[in-house]
Amino acid sequence: MSARPNAATSTVETAVAESADPCCAAPLPVLGRDVTVPLVTGGEVTYAALDYAASAPALQRVWDDVAAYAPYYGSVHRGAGYLSQLSTDLFENSRVTVAEFLDCRPGDQVVFTRSTTDSLNLLAATIPAGCEVFVFETEHHASLLPWRDARVTYLNAPRTPEQAVATLERALADRDPYGPALVCVTGASNVTGELWPVKELAAAAHAHGARIVLDAAQLAPHHPVSVRELDVDWVAFSGHKLYAPFGSGVLAGRADWLQDSEPYLAGGGASRKVARRADGGVDVEWHTTAARHEAGSPNVIGVYSIASACKALTEAGFDSLVAREQHLIDTVRAGLAEVPEVRVLSLFGDDAPRVGVISFVVEGWNSSHFAAALSAEYGIGVRDGLFCAHPLVRTLLGSDPQDPGECGAPEAAPGERSLNAIRVSFGAGTPDEHVERFVGAVKELVRDGAQWKYRTEDGRCVPDRG
Repeated sequence: MSARPNAATSTVETAVAESADPCCAAPLPVLGRDVTVPLVTGGEVTYAALDYAASAPALQRVWDDVAAYAPYYGSVHRGAGYLSQLSTDLFENSRVTVAEFLDCRPGDQVVFTRSTTDSLNLLAATIPAGCEVFVFETEHHASLLPWRDARVTYLNAPRTPEQAVATLERALADRDPYGPALVCVTGASNVTGELWPVKELAAAAHAHGARIVLDAAQLAPHHPVSVRELDVDWVAFSGHKLYAPFGSGVLAGRADWLQDSEPYLAGGGASRKVARRADGGVDVEWHTTAARHEAGSPNVIGVYSIASACKALTEAGFDSLVAREQHLIDTVRAGLAEVPEVRVLSLFGDDAPRVGVISFVVEGWNSSHFAAALSAEYGIGVRDGLFCAHPLVRTLLGSDPQDPGECGAPEAAPGERSLNAIRVSFGAGTPDEHVERFVGAVKELVRDGAQWKYRTEDGRCVPDRG
């Protein structure tokens, strides 16, 4: 973009260059890395943010880029003024950056949305009439629930990657081969972190005349995602998991279904021409580009932050990022393995490749109580509950996957058993000290118990300060 203001100097190269060994490379600088929080037992400690699977902290590089652009903020696609033209240029160049990051094919469209959930709901609104959708029960609710106007076949949780492919092939072989079909699958589980055989599932889908959309919300922040190499038809992800702020997402892939459907939202930006008819009605000519599904004033800062994050991760090098994250995964898994009371949840087994997402239960502990103690007594932020993947967590815990549950904490009181789990997750901005503190805290809590008393308040376990 010729008129783009100079962004702050990137800190990514400096962070990566601090060590020649990728396993020992420094974490990428993120916002909040020096924030201190109070402990219920007294004093303060640097906060250990280990809930990346929900929302990763924004990269400092992203924040610096956005701050450098902010004085030049202008209305996108709407104005003749300099700042409007500059912002439009930046917005459309961000689309190119995302397409390059995803290794899109010629003719693929990049549509900017609010999140992965929004992206998949957009795609659900564009599928042809009579389309049958195939979804594993292991999906996050963002992938499991949007297909309300389609015929949906829910597939049971597989126990190996090979079984996942075989299950899909059998289901597709039994369908009407003349109707449209869509497969929706995650790239990495938001519960277990395990990588799914996306390329093999895509091949199976295409062999049976179906299309496939990849939920890359948990994959894209940790591993490179190539639409071309994986041969998926669409990919969806969120900015807030890719080290960018909240409120922006991406749906990228084939243009035909997107062009043939009614706009996701009707309004300015999606319409190319609007004219009154003689009978008093209105004729509308909709855009055939990505703008067709981007009605309204776009979130230019959110879009630019995604593009900045894509550039930062690319410059840092996924080889280095993956190697360092594997070091953190090994540290956590080895530490948890030393605690007999801890059971790590897994579909594909201990040797399955995964990203930095690990869920577990602790014998004798309510999951909400354990997570509350980690926060209040150690300054460690993790997640407890069902992680908006209720059927999967129920299956992994050995209960009926149809049992009801909540995304938040259970109603069980401290000490009572709950059908929920604890999730620790981390990534490019996580220091070694945070995962080491977490492992030490787990061992201490299991061995010595909590130092503080806790009670249930509004369904959550909290320190009893009364």
